[in-house]
Amino acid sequence: MFIAPYEQLADTAKLIKKKYPNAMSFGTCGSSLANGAVSDNATVVVGFFEDAVIKCGLIQELSTCPLAYIKKVQENLSAVSPGNEDTVVLEFCTNNEEKLVSTLYTCVAKRNVPLVGGTVFGVPAGKTSYVAYEGKVYSNSCAYAVIKNTTGKIRTYKENIYEKNDIISHFATKVDTETRTLIELDGRPAADVYSEALDIPKNKIIDNVLKNPMGRVVEDKVYISSMFELKGNGALVNYKQINKNDCIYFLKLGDYDEIEKQQREEIKQDAKKISFVFSVDCIYRYILYQNENYLQTYAKNMSMLGPHVGVIGGGKQYINQHCNQTLVCAVFE
Repeated sequence: MFIAPYEQLADTAKLIKKKYPNAMSFGTCGSSLANGAVSDNATVVVGFFEDAVIKCGLIQELSTCPLAYIKKVQENLSAVSPGNEDTVVLEFCTNNEEKLVSTLYTCVAKRNVPLVGGTVFGVPAGKTSYVAYEGKVYSNSCAYAVIKNTTGKIRTYKENIYEKNDIISHFATKVDTETRTLIELDGRPAADVYSEALDIPKNKIIDNVLKNPMGRVVEDKVYISSMFELKGNGALVNYKQINKNDCIYFLKLGDYDEIEKQQREEIKQDAKKISFVFSVDCIYRYILYQNENYLQTYAKNMSMLGPHVGVIGGGKQYINQHCNQTLVCAVFE
């Protein structure tokens, strides 16, 4: 599994396949965290050895028909024979995360296997997004690995550094799911509701995403949806799809240092001996921590859990949801 700069992704994929022809391989591009170091142009390679049972695969046609590739996913899951909390699906995708997650969940839920993944980030403007699989690169695709740990558990985590006000919630009354646009909240233009609730001018809403993103409630959990464009009619275009009748909260940035500390303590209490931590962080978390001069501290703290590799993604996939401004990770015993 590897992370490489966009310009080197294709050559890295070829080189790894040439050097290790009998090893399955998949990868993505973007910024990385590796054992306390943060880089926008490093190449990071992770090798899994004989105590891991692995099957890799590729899902193409994400925007139109990812379901056509589900049989192979099912075969790969069966091949590793998932046990109790010892298997995970790691994936990198280029687009259409909601379709991908809903497709994969039909398989992994039956086996009680969690999904942890990230959307490609770090693609130059005007260029095509790619993932790497078995020596080649593919657009409109998802490269994944089903990984079973034969010597311990694999536990997964989702961390949200934003808090919600349990008293005040809103409901999405008009949306465009194809463009991920929230048009109305509570029957009014979404931007008007946001502006009044947080006392922020409408033309400052997008700039305020690092402090007050929106949260979509799914069962008892909140999944962040980051707004990135304000339309003339007061609609907000987001990186995560919001559906009609969704319960929406306006979130507030919490004490991220304390939240990070609590998350690490939970991980250490859960795992007797950590052999590897793989994480996917949001680019917005990356930017926030850079702005707060906290990024290097964060990377160092993650590495203190054990061998750690992280990738900065444009979006995250976790279990059955796509989300923004979140950390998702898999911890191997």
